[in-house]
Amino acid sequence: MAGARLGGDDEGMTEINILPLVDIILVVLIIFMVTTSYIVSPSIKVNLPDAATGDATAPSSLAISVLEDGSLLLDGAPVTEAGLREAVRTAKAGSKEVICLIAGDMNARHGAVTHVIDVVKQEGVAKFAINIDPIPGSPAP
Repeated sequence: MAGARLGGDDEGMTEINILPLVDIILVVLIIFMVTTSYIVSPSIKVNLPDAATGDATAPSSLAISVLEDGSLLLDGAPVTEAGLREAVRTAKAGSKEVICLIAGDMNARHGAVTHVIDVVKQEGVAKFAINIDPIPGSPAP
């Protein structure tokens, strides 16, 4: 026991232990990921002010439905592909911004819905949405 020292090594700590820091950062990241789903709401409600000199800028919208047999409906009325193209052109002539809401039957062929999206994009519509029915009780995105 002649060579034993009570104070330990004379050398100082030469490495930084970053494991506690990594643990804290991971916990903060998990908390952030969980809480952001509650912070973001599906829509933001804004009460816009009224103005006497404003012009209406409402975009034109078309509701297109693809039925199970592949037939098309435009705003609830049967239409052919040529009629759909003409309706999109007419809507584009009347309004700069046209939005198409495309609803495909659950049993419709994927190719038929994709073809309608392609037709709409060929006619110059950049904004379109796929209509769905949310499952009751499912969390909002």
